[in-house]
Amino acid sequence: MKKLALAAIGGTLAGMVLTAQFTGPLIAQEAAKTKSTYEQLDLFGDIFERIRSAYVEEVDEEKLIRSAINGMLTSLDPHSSYLPPEDFNDMRVQTRGEFGGLGIEVTQENGFVKVVSPIDDTPADRAGVQAGDFITQVDGESTLGMSLDDAVDLMRGEIGSEIVITLVREGTDEPFDITIVRDKIKVKAARGRLEGDSVVLRLTTFSDQTFVNLEAELKAKVEEAGGMDQVTGFVIDLRNNPGGLLNQAIAVSDAFLEKGEIVSTRGRGPQDSERVNAEPGDLAQGKPIVVLINGGSASASEIVAGALQDHRRAVIIGTRSFGKGSVQTIMPLQGDGAMRLTTSRYYTPSGRSIQALGVSPDILVEQRPAIEVAAEEDQRQQRFEADLRGSLSNDSLSEDQRKLLEEEREEAKKAAELRNNDAQLAYALDVLKGLAVLGQAD
Repeated sequence: MKKLALAAIGGTLAGMVLTAQFTGPLIAQEAAKTKSTYEQLDLFGDIFERIRSAYVEEVDEEKLIRSAINGMLTSLDPHSSYLPPEDFNDMRVQTRGEFGGLGIEVTQENGFVKVVSPIDDTPADRAGVQAGDFITQVDGESTLGMSLDDAVDLMRGEIGSEIVITLVREGTDEPFDITIVRDKIKVKAARGRLEGDSVVLRLTTFSDQTFVNLEAELKAKVEEAGGMDQVTGFVIDLRNNPGGLLNQAIAVSDAFLEKGEIVSTRGRGPQDSERVNAEPGDLAQGKPIVVLINGGSASASEIVAGALQDHRRAVIIGTRSFGKGSVQTIMPLQGDGAMRLTTSRYYTPSGRSIQALGVSPDILVEQRPAIEVAAEEDQRQQRFEADLRGSLSNDSLSEDQRKLLEEEREEAKKAAELRNNDAQLAYALDVLKGLAVLGQAD
């Protein structure tokens, strides 16, 4: 017993010596690291003082500090930034769905400002700005090397004032100018319409009104169609939707899922990670769903598309999405400003990270330019038996059947026009009809 006790004591003493040997260098390293950090902060203060006292012109100290803070944040990634009080207020207004400007969502790439997407029915959209365009100049001033916030400030201005932006577009040889008149941007987050017996739900952004608008539009269009039994399915159009609020993306996904994970977020530590699951209830009542995406579909749009795709609740059609798989947290700061900081990455239910990869559609459909059919082509359409002089009539059709046949022909004509104007949506509607037929066969 005495030997055991001594062995135990000896082991404890040895353990204490080993611990001291290992922790000593670690404490020294941490102390050196802290000292280095404070030395760098002293260096920052020294540089600031020298600029303030020796620069060729008097400097705006507040602007200098703001620029330093913003430079620190933007060096992390394109989505982290400092929001001065006025920008923070603008951002809060935007999430409510009404703000002033051009109506474009932008990011930064290769030193230039890149258009993520124009917002539907805004000055930029009407002027022809497209997702993927690079804005190289604003009113003749180059945006190369300019911070994203400075470029956005340059594009802001009084409602009714003109702005000339120079664009570089893939497939276009030379840069070209577009003149846009600034306006108040009122964004209705969701719009619905009937295309035949299918409901098309167009989501333009994820503001705090998105789910409310979506639910109201869906119910109104189903009622207009004559009830859910008369609806073939739903198209959720997320093309050129730049994203927005994470909670709205979750709410929209949950609207069409009965169960299962919607999205997970993973941050630096375990406390920064979260999984969100769907609650029972499907607004579409099991009807087929097609989701349309393109290169302008980003962030919250990709969360919805990824969740519905992983659960096989929707067929994704279009082109690869933007690839923004990170979550930004807005942190209010002293002085009424705020910091937008990337705090986590999000993952689809299957564990996919969309960051830099985007959501790949189940069916790749490129959008082609609208086709204008000339009048001469209409006249050279194929002739049928009924067009021949003296042809026999079909006496087996009742008046109601003839009327139904004319309605079907009119619908086919509208479908052909849609294929000329919006090939992706036309394809989506065709897929919905196919899914509905399969559902009926079951």
